[in-house]
Amino acid sequence: MTRRQAMLMLPALGACSRRHATLERPDPHSFAIPDAWRVTHLDLDLTVDFDERVLRGLAMLSISPGRSRSPQLTLDSRNLNIRRVEISPDQSNWRPARFQVGAADPILGSPVEIQLDNRTQFVRLEYATHPEATGLQWCTPEQTAGQKSPFLYTQSQAIHARSWVPLQDSPGIRITYTARLRTRPDLLAVMSASRDPAARRTGEYRFEMRQSIPPYLLALAVGDLNFELLGGRTGIYAEPAVLPAAVSEFADTERMLQAAEQLYGVYAWGRYDLLILPPSFPYGGMENPTLTFVTPTVIAGDRSLVSLIAHELAHSWSGNLVTNATWNDFWLNEGFTTYLESRIQEVLYGRERAEMEALLARQELERALKKLPPRDQTLYVDLKGRDPDDNVTEVPYVKGMLFLRALEEAVERNRFDAFLRAYFQNFAFQSIRTTDFLKYLQEHLPEAQASVPIEHWVYQPGLPPHAPQPRSDRLAQVEAAVRRWEQGTIKTRQLPAQNWSTQEWLSFLRKLPPNLDPRRMAELDAAFGLTRTGNSEIACEWLRLAIAHDYQPAYHRLEEFLTTVGRRKYLKVLYEELVQRPGGRQRAQQIFARARGAYHPIAVATVEKVLQG
Repeated sequence: MTRRQAMLMLPALGACSRRHATLERPDPHSFAIPDAWRVTHLDLDLTVDFDERVLRGLAMLSISPGRSRSPQLTLDSRNLNIRRVEISPDQSNWRPARFQVGAADPILGSPVEIQLDNRTQFVRLEYATHPEATGLQWCTPEQTAGQKSPFLYTQSQAIHARSWVPLQDSPGIRITYTARLRTRPDLLAVMSASRDPAARRTGEYRFEMRQSIPPYLLALAVGDLNFELLGGRTGIYAEPAVLPAAVSEFADTERMLQAAEQLYGVYAWGRYDLLILPPSFPYGGMENPTLTFVTPTVIAGDRSLVSLIAHELAHSWSGNLVTNATWNDFWLNEGFTTYLESRIQEVLYGRERAEMEALLARQELERALKKLPPRDQTLYVDLKGRDPDDNVTEVPYVKGMLFLRALEEAVERNRFDAFLRAYFQNFAFQSIRTTDFLKYLQEHLPEAQASVPIEHWVYQPGLPPHAPQPRSDRLAQVEAAVRRWEQGTIKTRQLPAQNWSTQEWLSFLRKLPPNLDPRRMAELDAAFGLTRTGNSEIACEWLRLAIAHDYQPAYHRLEEFLTTVGRRKYLKVLYEELVQRPGGRQRAQQIFARARGAYHPIAVATVEKVLQG
């Protein structure tokens, strides 16, 4: 583009732009001004280019005027190469529009300011993504299970959708969408929308999402994928080498869906399928509607980590159906979902299993609260000027869950279940703020106000006095075994660990004495093979201990783990432990230098902050 062409695209400044500038941006993490214009529908037409590591094509936006009509539409973007913008009143008559991509903010990306006329109803952008787009992960064949075909997947939450689609990237602005994807004919494409599980590989695929969703739930993946049904509405996409183990591990998915419906009302999204991703996926799961993205690290072989599936399924109500309007209100998604996850677990696997997981979660929260500054210990967090990815801590998840559990205990379970069902129905397909929930709570569950310190839960740091304390007989027995082992009244091989669940092992490892001798760790390792465990949760906890107590026989496994697994939760724990040890920062930097090419950009940013801190 020449300088003269660029100048022609700049919007005319003057009274109109000054008027536009006075309109409010309701979301601190978006340049969008919905009071001026609101995007209501997205039509995507994209080509997937694995050689160049880019998506290129068209995004057509249907827009409607807000309360204060403006001659300018502002979109969010991050490192997009926008080549042309056109506007139309009817999708037939298109004309070029003047536009400007503003200066880049290190967190928000760049605003795209488009000049409209008074007849504009549609805006069409021709663009391409950047090879290092933060919302895209391009995996080489060597980074996949099959090691023969490349793999692409997206991660749009929290504000990464703007790195692969120009749009109003705010959870408070919901859209419907259609898409046409073109890719290599030997690969299958899937999206977070209606799709045909029996679709053949043709190189061109079409999708439609008729229910309105926030942009962070836009998702696509392309790879060597096969599909297998689990039940009438559930199934799994995975690489052929992974599919049999995944089908066995997640066989209870249909039962989970049925249990969730019995508790909280009809599932509103049609199908509920899982997609097993390469190990570089930075999260445990991502609740993309109709198609949860799942890390392979939860395939443990004994279904002990399937609480993650219950969690992502629960998002179909709390998060996807009723959504936080801004990332300041993130706990409305995750606290509710963690509570629902526990209830689904209880229906399928019993109260004891649910209590074990809730107790471990509270322990993780208490550990996190010792490290977090007070401003990050509240449920509602003011994140203006900060990356919303920084708020992915135990607080919105576990403190939020405990708050809802406190409400349940205050009014009894049947009353609270009825309240939640009505809440989901009342706010279905809406994005709400913390104040909206608190107002609804006051109106529909007033009896909870007397015994639950709501202001403390939501706006003050830490846990209020008398916060719910989950209790587990089995974990109490594990704690007693730790004490006997520490006192020497039982030997290592006498520990009753042969039939321990993942939850019991995690409790055992967390209760070990802080001055643990490497010799004793060697005894545990010889007895139970902890360094070579294939269970990622146990491995992460054991490797954390190995770093803390300088257990060198586990160091090779530590480096192997950090260079093959990209789940942010594990990376953060292990790199944080490393940098606290003498010489550990240098070692962490060396490992990271080898591993970063296989990490997702979100994980890279997380580790960089640990190493810089």
